[in-house]
Amino acid sequence: MTSAPLSGDPATTPAPKKRGSGAGRTVSAVLLVALTVVLVLFVVFNTQSVRVSLVFGVVDLPLVIALVAAAVLGGLIVALLSLRARRHR
Repeated sequence: MTSAPLSGDPATTPAPKKRGSGAGRTVSAVLLVALTVVLVLFVVFNTQSVRVSLVFGVVDLPLVIALVAAAVLGGLIVALLSLRARRHR
């Protein structure tokens, strides 16, 4: 007497497909290298110092630090606002 194979039997279930093809990984690697080169050039060409006026005083910073800090703060504000919008839905 033979029994019918169970639906969870590893011998009868197909192997899961692997995510990410070789071409997709290559494109991702090329984009990562290109982004890294752009960021390094950005840092190299923005070395001059700028005066930043804060609530509690004035500081002199390299331009790249001021720009990165502004981008990070902007990203945090967008992330917090999107979380708040998701909670209200």
